[in-house]
Amino acid sequence: MKAVQAQVLSFFVIACLCLAGFAAAQDAQIEPGSERPMFTHLPPTLHSARVSQPPVTPLTTWNGSFTSGGTTYNYNMVGVAPTLGSSATIPTVIIPVKIVISNGATFDPSAVLSNGNTVVQNTVASPIFASIPFTSGGISMGTTQYIDAFQRANFWGAAAGNPSHLLLGAPAVKALQTLKVPNRSGTTGVVFGFTAGLVDINYFDTQVHNMLTSLGITPNTFPIFLTYNVYLTQHHSCCIGGYHSSVGTLGSAQSYAHATYVSTVGAFAQDVSALSHEVGEWADDPLVNNSGNNTPCGILENGDPLENNANFGGFPYTVNGFTYNLQDLTTLPYFGAPPSTSVNNEFTFQGEALTVCQNGS
Repeated sequence: MKAVQAQVLSFFVIACLCLAGFAAAQDAQIEPGSERPMFTHLPPTLHSARVSQPPVTPLTTWNGSFTSGGTTYNYNMVGVAPTLGSSATIPTVIIPVKIVISNGATFDPSAVLSNGNTVVQNTVASPIFASIPFTSGGISMGTTQYIDAFQRANFWGAAAGNPSHLLLGAPAVKALQTLKVPNRSGTTGVVFGFTAGLVDINYFDTQVHNMLTSLGITPNTFPIFLTYNVYLTQHHSCCIGGYHSSVGTLGSAQSYAHATYVSTVGAFAQDVSALSHEVGEWADDPLVNNSGNNTPCGILENGDPLENNANFGGFPYTVNGFTYNLQDLTTLPYFGAPPSTSVNNEFTFQGEALTVCQNGS
């Protein structure tokens, strides 16, 4: 019996040491200075809870294509084709998510910012949802939301002179959701000059799927999961400011996005820059299923080529005394579409010059 007890005790000690070593290794791989700004997308997921649902109204999307180098690339985008001269308004939901790390650190989007607004209120008041004047290529895109202005510039060859718009409906804000992150899936770390919550993306995405079901989100709606001062990690690498994906079967697939709101001035994912990135990419590939669009410059992740630019690709816009940072986005000609597709043949909304993989080459 004593021999058995000794073996059990020995196994327990070894297991503890292994777990401690794993935890230490996990923390050691996210050291200050090792962080880098990242965004990602997750492949579509077949979710059994959604497969069994009755048919529902799908997201409003349209199909298009362009030819480059003798190859045709297809895409599926949110809204209606710009050639039709009509508009689409997508019902939008914000789901604020409070993150509680096992060490007690809490990151709550109900936090009040320096301008007196909460993180959620500041997000709703941003140019992602509020209309302000936008210009691209030296031409007015009108007084509208940022992603609508971007899509008009993106397809100016078709949209010029017609009332084609892609709008997000006034967001319905759901009740605050709380995730108590287990030790193996989250920690804290000093990155980009402040202490952030660091949460594994696979753990987080599983919780997102559960919330989509429990909150009764429907496929015609665009849900945005909003965190505060939290970055996601993947394979112990930090820091992901947001991602987008879809879950369910074609015809009833649910698109969704996550974005974090960082309040530290100059840090990656400052205010709504991560959100502008993810909403822009959602608009051009909502279900992450654009088969045939893997162009020489990649799939239509229109924010990724610019995320490492100055200010992490963000440009300032002031609304009601608060300066938001909106990340620049690449237009379709960057991926190989005819330059005449976009306003004044621009490769990005802000007219930046790109030296790598411009115009599909």
